[in-house]
Amino acid sequence: MDRIRVVVVEDQNMVRGALAALLAIEPDIDVAGTAADGQAALELCAGIRPDVVLTDIEMPRMTGLELAAALRPARGDDGPRVIILTTFARPGYLRRALDAGAAGYLLKDAPADRLADAVRRVHRGLRVVDPELAQEVWAAEPDPLTDRERQVLRAAEEGLASADIAARLRLSDGTVRNYLSEAISKLGVTNRIEAARLARQKGWL
Repeated sequence: MDRIRVVVVEDQNMVRGALAALLAIEPDIDVAGTAADGQAALELCAGIRPDVVLTDIEMPRMTGLELAAALRPARGDDGPRVIILTTFARPGYLRRALDAGAAGYLLKDAPADRLADAVRRVHRGLRVVDPELAQEVWAAEPDPLTDRERQVLRAAEEGLASADIAARLRLSDGTVRNYLSEAISKLGVTNRIEAARLARQKGWL
């Protein structure tokens, strides 16, 4: 029997350990490695070449959606297929995940047996999406934000000043202000806090 090599990516230690243990008891699945953020997972995948990557969305350094997008070119030569496992039951997140090339999108409150089944189906080349969200995604508004605008809004959501955002992202203060202004305009709000809140509600952060 060919065994499916899986990498589990989750920033919460207990959750990461529980997911790895849950998959490890399956007779046809090997947990080839685990990582606490997307950047570490990307480096890990380059070395061990897993079949499937199971990842959360919100993580430090690199999100699960950014990881899916970064792994997408590798899938041209039988690289890993990505399953997003998250608490975010929002069509906006699902649409972004599909746009990033993810093959699966499951909610963390799904039955445990659905996880292993999703890994098998995705490994066979199928797509697995939470059925309730699948009905809503086509009605979801398209994400108007660029990746940079999203990064700047995430930092603004933390309460950072423009100068601090600029230092973190290695941009000029003026460039950060331009990104914030564009995001505020696109979202039709009056300030950066409202922009971050609305983008979060829509699933665009």
